[in-house]
Amino acid sequence: MELRQLEYFVAVAHEKSFTLAAKRLHVVQSAVSAAIAALEKDLKVTLFERSAQRVVLTEAGAALLPEALAVQDAVQGARDVVDELGSGLRGRVRVAMLGGLALVDLPAVAGVFRTRYPGVELQLRVEATGSSGNLAALLAGDCDVAFLALAGPAHRDLASWELVRVPNVLAVPVGHRLARRRRVTLADLADESFVDFPLGFTNRAIVDQVFEAAGISRRIAVEVAGVDDAAAFVRHEVGVAVLPEYAARLAADVRILRVEGQTFEWAVHLAMLRKRRPSAAVRALLGLVMQHVRLLDGTVAGRDLHRQN
Repeated sequence: MELRQLEYFVAVAHEKSFTLAAKRLHVVQSAVSAAIAALEKDLKVTLFERSAQRVVLTEAGAALLPEALAVQDAVQGARDVVDELGSGLRGRVRVAMLGGLALVDLPAVAGVFRTRYPGVELQLRVEATGSSGNLAALLAGDCDVAFLALAGPAHRDLASWELVRVPNVLAVPVGHRLARRRRVTLADLADESFVDFPLGFTNRAIVDQVFEAAGISRRIAVEVAGVDDAAAFVRHEVGVAVLPEYAARLAADVRILRVEGQTFEWAVHLAMLRKRRPSAAVRALLGLVMQHVRLLDGTVAGRDLHRQN
């Protein structure tokens, strides 16, 4: 087994295509195919199911992927040691973000990181399916670090750090029939139209679970991916919404209500695969994130991100 074979294997796993993997690696496709075939022969397993339409990992391939990533991380760690003694950090850090997450000032983090570590390629993206998409990207090795909104413990294959806990409240238009009340029950909301987030978003999953457990079906009038957009639809009386309290308090022309017995709370976690060794560049990014995690009252939350739990 050679490092080159593992590099080609990871590229095909990420791209789900031998052709795209070859382009990414700047080699001819036949070289990628030959390397994967040699690796499969050496391991005596099939790593990919191949068809004209798709290339997907087999069970053996899925088991090998985190180990191959760990080997690459170890090699990068050796390079980091040398780079830190010479021209500074190098490499690449891929981050899966959560859209509209005002509690972590990622633009500021990215700006400082690029200035401080110009030799590191920083890539940030937002998955269309929120935390579930971020988790899938982590498990597939498509990103190095991901922000996750979690209502419970993290996936067993992840090392994660809780940054901020986020209680949620009910936001209603100022002219709503419930706007003068401070608290409502789930039953009070049975006939309401809701503004909510798409399936896959943690906020949506929590609210769905609470109402399903109470035997109340909800009518979703609008699905949006951003908190500001949700608040705007509430303001214009399209529906009510369960929103993070910090965002609801900043929204104009809405009233904040508590729902009896419910906080709809979740927490923002920073996570990576447990088997992956964080590179020096990843550790540098984690440190900057900790410095910029903030609550609206100015306090800082979180723990030492240089230690995996």
